[in-house]
Order: sequence, then structure tokens, then C-alpha cells
Amino acid sequence: MNRLSWPEIRVNAAKFADEWSDARYERGETQSFYNDFFQVFGVKRRQFATFEEPVKKLGNRQGFIDLFWKGTLLVEQKSAGRNLENAKTQALDYFPNLKSYELPRYILVCDFQNFELYDLERDTVTAFALADLPQHVEAFGFILGVEKRVFRDQDPVNVDASEIMGELHDALEASGYTGHELERLLVRLLFCLFADDTGIFEPRDIFATLIAERTNENGSDVGQWISQLFDVLNEPESARQANLDEDLRAFPYVNGDLFAARLRVPSFNAAMREKLLAACAFNWSLVSPAIFGALFQSVMNSVERRRQGAHYTSESNILKVIRPLFLDDLRLEFERIKALRRGRQAALEAFHAKLATLRFFDPACGCGNFLVIAYRELRELELDVLSALYPRDQRQFVTDIALLVKVNVDQFYGLEIGEFAARIAEVALWMTDHIANNRVSLEFGQVFARIPLVSAPHIHHADALETAWNDVLPVDQCSYVLGNPPFVGAKIQSTEQREQVRGIARLGGSGGSLDYVAAWFFKAGEYIAGGPARIGFVATNSITQGEQVAQLWPLLFERCGLEITFAHRTFAWQSDARGMAHVHVVIIGLAARAYESAVKRLFTYEAGQTVETPHAKLSAYLTDASRFADPHLVVREAAQPINGAARILSGSQPIDGGHFVFDEVQRDEFLAREPLAAPYLRPYVGAEELINGRKRWILALQDAPPQDLRRMPLVLERLERVRALRTQSNRTGTLAIAESPTTYNVTVIPQRPFLAIPEVSSEQRDYVPIAYFQPPVIPSNLVRILEDAELWHFAVLTSRMNMAWLREIGGRLESRLRFSIGIVYNNFPWPDVSDADTRRLGALAQDVLDARAAHPDATLGDLYNRLAMPPALRTAHARLDTAVERLYRAAPFGSDVERVEHLLSLYEGISAPLMAGMNRRPRPRRRA
Repeated sequence: MNRLSWPEIRVNAAKFADEWSDARYERGETQSFYNDFFQVFGVKRRQFATFEEPVKKLGNRQGFIDLFWKGTLLVEQKSAGRNLENAKTQALDYFPNLKSYELPRYILVCDFQNFELYDLERDTVTAFALADLPQHVEAFGFILGVEKRVFRDQDPVNVDASEIMGELHDALEASGYTGHELERLLVRLLFCLFADDTGIFEPRDIFATLIAERTNENGSDVGQWISQLFDVLNEPESARQANLDEDLRAFPYVNGDLFAARLRVPSFNAAMREKLLAACAFNWSLVSPAIFGALFQSVMNSVERRRQGAHYTSESNILKVIRPLFLDDLRLEFERIKALRRGRQAALEAFHAKLATLRFFDPACGCGNFLVIAYRELRELELDVLSALYPRDQRQFVTDIALLVKVNVDQFYGLEIGEFAARIAEVALWMTDHIANNRVSLEFGQVFARIPLVSAPHIHHADALETAWNDVLPVDQCSYVLGNPPFVGAKIQSTEQREQVRGIARLGGSGGSLDYVAAWFFKAGEYIAGGPARIGFVATNSITQGEQVAQLWPLLFERCGLEITFAHRTFAWQSDARGMAHVHVVIIGLAARAYESAVKRLFTYEAGQTVETPHAKLSAYLTDASRFADPHLVVREAAQPINGAARILSGSQPIDGGHFVFDEVQRDEFLAREPLAAPYLRPYVGAEELINGRKRWILALQDAPPQDLRRMPLVLERLERVRALRTQSNRTGTLAIAESPTTYNVTVIPQRPFLAIPEVSSEQRDYVPIAYFQPPVIPSNLVRILEDAELWHFAVLTSRMNMAWLREIGGRLESRLRFSIGIVYNNFPWPDVSDADTRRLGALAQDVLDARAAHPDATLGDLYNRLAMPPALRTAHARLDTAVERLYRAAPFGSDVERVEHLLSLYEGISAPLMAGMNRRPRPRRRA
């Protein structure tokens, strides 16, 4: 059956309007009216919609929907002259008791002579008289599967889709149909379901009809029918057997390699058939191809699917990559061409041809989310170009719009290590192509569909780090490299992953502490090798903080010759829907130095707002680098404070298997049985104790006389356990102290008061809680200590200047702040201070301590909770912040980014002579 053209539909609409011009009565004529109405579009109503669908109304009253097409259309029909506003209210009364995937996008209220079509997604209404139906038939394009669709990232329908396909997957897997064939089968079924609901198959719903009407209720022949259908979809109409079943013959030739390989015939039963029918009943046109890929992938892990639901990369986040990477520039170029007074048509044609030459490569494409959104946006731009080339008053001369559309899926390339994800990426791109073709159909009034699938995206099932990218897409043909490479931290990489990173980075030794994503940056940089292709990657923010910066960025800047062209500073990448944890990421655009843009774009997220700023250069820390003598400046790990500040230490590390450490209950129980141990149990403070007030003690036996130890059998028993534990270690240092169990691996037992700073603290606090302690407290290795710290030291270390340095330069543990000695403390540029400055800072620091002391029952965790922080404490910190900042410059800082940029310029001045081999060690000076 051939799809009707819009002119044919308009002719049918005129005949329909004439035949029903005298219709008046609701009950007697509604069904005939809508059977004929669907025939205007060349389709049968019974394929989609039912009459008198029972449903509960508000107040649990029974109601009946006049005509219902689940997920698409709800009709409330009235007799001529009735109030249509009341009809709409009646229609909406049905919504609360409909399932989420049954909720219609459209409501049609009609009294035979007047139509009001409400598009609930776009919040529009199309109202017209019956006689004017021919002029409004495009509003009913959804009957043909041709409609503008706005997809929402967190639409519940996406979760419903995942669960529906998940149940089918689980049933097939339980039956023994597994692995590669199961993945291929599900991808093909997905395409058929989508094609059934979007007009790729015509008439619509022929796949659902085939399963419902031609297969046995016990499911025994479902697999055979599906296998036959796959063969038909892979066979041109001209090559099909003369005696082929008529229902199968109705399906179009698809090709595109999607149905080429033969699969083992799946065996269904009645329950499995019902699950397939449930999938057929679902409206797959509601699900965005951009997020359905990742959502569909979650089907393969039933535990993960049920725990978290949909997994997706939101379209808004993908746009943060592709807009500054290419889309904004293309849009700007297009707007400039449209404004031309001379040569506009030729320039538009040249620009259109240019769009067809662009090639996009995602070397970690997953289910194709980035490629799908990039393709969608490119097709949207092409449609705008076509609309400018062929204004509405000239479109009657366009005989075949298919000849004008140049952008196609074969401009998109991908590498993906998972075969299932790779195949989903292909189908998602084809889905996007069909949706884009529908948009063209609506705009130009011609039905346009690319069936069979002659062009195919180039998605390769391979390990991107073990593949020569030039073999996938020669770099001289590549325009943009983009994507979201895997997030795997250095400490949790597998041995194979670590070897890959080390080999690609060529760092030698252990390969440093680079995250897995760094390997894609190296591969991409070497791939474009000075050419015009541009890179846009998402990465964990760890590659712009901590020790990774000095390992990664000099190589990208120097070895690969790259410059940062745009960047999004740290923001939360994933939604927290259904328990999803935030992943904090950055987006970085790169280009070869010869092709870098003059103006670099930086996007910063502050107080829920996105702020864009232009810059001449961007640093590896995603800050302005124009003030630096070396725009490629990085902070390198230092063994000693580069500014001559007092040394800071990590606390004690016992390596005792917990045998030396006691909480309050354990301590009391132990001393009840071993009272002689009391002098050797000392308060033990780590980050948890410092911040949240937990109390612990540790056995400190380094100086215990042997005769005392022999009188404490329970202590000796613990010493033996520590000795045994250490002898089982693979570390040379631990083995070396095994026979000296009274010693710690690292012993730091302050003899004087000290300032303690937790190694790790929540990023949700404005200030890292730090505090003074004194002997006999022993600090653990989870805190950093500064002995004999004066109050002005406390003031600078707790100031917003130091906090900004910590946030931007220090590394992270997950998303928490990590106060490292080698990166954060040893490189921090202290201000020059006079004696008067130290006294003023000391007084302000004491104000902070006094404000804390006003809440003796509160822990530092309580006091520094962003919402619970006492006003007096916040005020004391603000006054201290102002005083510290004035030691750096007179003008106030507008943001933490400004603070860090200033500190980096000071760091460059301090570190440059040291890096050149000079021995000068400037100290935080006290001015007279």
C-alpha cells in the first residue's frame, strides 16, 4: 500500500467535508464519521483507535472515551452546536486514570461541523470548520507518523519503555535465547516497533497486527513469523517470491545491513507473546532516539535496570558540547549569509553543500547519543537552509524534496567496544533520520521517507584505544571528534586499562595517576595532528585538578600542539532521578594551534546560572590564562613548600589492621580487662573525628618498656596480630616493620599544639573545617598537621583565598575536596604580611574560634553545614576573608575563579625561578 501524498489527502478531505456537511447527531454517526475521517489519510481507523474505551473518571465514576488511540489521540465528540470547551474539560477528566504511556498528545473535540485539535506537547490549538479541513490536514500528520515531536529527558514514558523491553528481554533470556543473538533480535524488534508507530511501515501498525492476528495464542509460531519477517525486510520487493504471504508482502524493503544476518529462531510461549504484544501496544514514537539508546542498553542488566531505571545522557548536556564545538559557528555563518544583499542564493547553496561534507567521529560512542543529537541539529539547520533557498511561495516548483536533502547518516562515525551498544547507535541514527524526514515532509508538504536504508552510519564494534582511528575515518576527512569517553579513575582501573593509558601516554614507569579518559585525549590529539579537525570531549573534572594536570596537559599542549578553544567548568553531569549520583564533569574543546579560534569561550556555573565569558587564552585549570607569561602554566607537585612556608605533615599511619584503634565502647571494655594499658591509650584524630566529633583512641607503644608490655597479655595478643598481618603484606616497607609491631608505619606524634586539616572534606561546605589540638592527641594520616601554627596561619588556611585554591587546584576524592601537601599546600602563594597584618589576622581568626565556641555541643560538621552555619560564624569568616584578600590586592575579587587566576599568576612568579634551577626560597614575608 502506497502512502498518500498531501495533495491526495487534501482532495480526500474536501470530499469528506462535502459528504458530512449535514452531520448533526453524536451517537448515531460518530463511528461512521471517524472511520471515514481516517480514510482521508488512507489508513483504517481500527488499526489504531477504538470506540467507547472504558475508563474511570474523576470521583471513580465510569466513563467511555468516544475514540481513543493510546498515547496519541483522545476524541470527545458532541452533537452539532454543543459547547466544545465543556467537551475538552470532559476529555481531561479521563487523564488521571490513564497509564503514563497511554496519555495522549492530542485531544480532538468536535461537533461534526467544528474541530478543535489540542497539541498538549506544544501547547497549541488548531480550530477550524469542517469545510476548511483541506487547509488543515497537516495538523493531523500524526496519523501518518509525521509530526513535530519535543522530547524530554526525564519523561516517565522513557522509563516505561525500558521496563517493557526489559520484561521481553528477561523472558527471552530465561528461555535460553541469549548473548549476541538476543542483542540483535532486540535491536531489530526495536526498529520494527518504532517503524510501526512512526510511518516507516505503512499502513501503520502492520507489525502489531501481524503478531496479534497471525500468531497462535500459545506463542508457538511467533519466532517463525518474526524470522520470516526479518528475511522479508532484507529483501527487495522485486526479488520476493510470488507466493509470499500477503501480510508479509506489505512490509517494505529496509536493508541497511540491519536485517542481513540470519538469527536463530526464538521460541516463544504464551506469556512471551503477551510481552511482545504489550511492546506493540506501546507508542514508541514518544521515545527520543537520543536517550533511548542508553535507556535500552540498561535492559541488558535487569538488576541495574530495576535499581536505577533509565540511564541517559541528557540532551541539554550534549548540546553543551556540540554548540560551541560546531553548531554555534554554523548557525552564525548561516545568519550572515541570510543577511547578504548580493550573492545570497549562491552562498546558501555553497553553505548547504558544505553541510553535506562535514564528518563527525565519536570514538566512544556508546549507544550513539552524541551522534544522534549532532545529526538531529545538523538536519534542523539543513531544513532552515532549504526553507531559505525555497520560500513558501516558490515551493510548488519543488517536485521531489528527496533530491534536495543532502545531509545523511553516513556522515557519522563511531567506535564502540560493546556490540549491542554499537548496533543500537545505528538504529538510533536511522530513527533520527526518519524523524528529520518527517519534519521536511511537514515543511514542504511532501511525504519523504528514506526506505530502503541505502545509507548507513559507520559504527564500528572495536576497542577505540586499540584501533587506528585513521582506519575508521581518515583524518583529512574528519571535521569534529566528540563524545563522552569512559569515566574510570586511576585507582580503579583494571590492569589492562592501566596498561593502555600508560602505553598511549608514554609516561614511563607506572604511567602516572591519569584517569582512563586521558587516553582518549592523547589519541584524539595525535589523530588530528595539526589538522583542522576539532575536538569536544566530556571528562571528569579530575583532569583539570590535582596531580593529573601536570601529567596530562603539558603533553597535550606541547606534544600534540593543542590549545583549548572552549570549556565548561565543573558541573553535575547526570540527573539525580531514581537515585542517580551526580558525576562532576568538565567539557573541553581543543584544536591544533594553527587552527585555534581567536576568542576562547568559557562557561562557568555560579548560583544556578551559566555565565559565558570570552578569553584570549584558557589554562589547563579552565581559567583565563592571558595574564600568564606561560599560558600553559601547570602546578607541579612539590616536595617542599616553594614559598618557604613551614612544613606540613600527614599524621600517623599505623598499618595495624585496626588492632591498635578503639572507639569509646571498645576502649572501656579493653581497659576493664587490661587496666595497665591506660597510659598508652591516646586520643586519635582523623578527618571523621575532627569534623563529626567521633571519639577514638590508639595504642601508642613506641616507648613502652618491655617489662610493662609483658604485664599486659591482651596488648601482647594485639601486637602478635599486627605482626602476623604485616608479614602477609606484599609491600616491602610493611614487611620491614613486621618484627617491630610496637612501631607505626609512619609515626607522627606531636609534642606541641598543632593545627589539623582534614585530607578530605565535602565539596558542599564553603570552608574546610580546621581546628587546633594539643598533646596527647595523635593525628591519623587522614589529617594534615602544622605544628606551632599561629593564629594568622589559621586565618590564611581557612580563608576563601585558600579554599578557592583548594577547590580549583587540588584533586578530588570522588567529588570531595582533597587537601594534598604536594599540590595544594606546598604550592600555595602566601601573602606578604607585616607584624600589624599578623596581629589583625590573628584577632579575626580568634573571632572565628569564639563564634565556634558559642556552640559547644555542635561538631564542626554541624557548624560548617552550608545551611546550618550560625550567622555569627559566617560573619566572622566573611570579615576574615576580606582581610586576607586585601593582602593580595586592594580591589575585591568577584569570584573564586578570579581568586585562582590571581594566585596562579603569583605561583608563576614564584615557581619560574625555581623551575629554572635557582635556589631562592622566598618566605611569607613580614613587612615592618
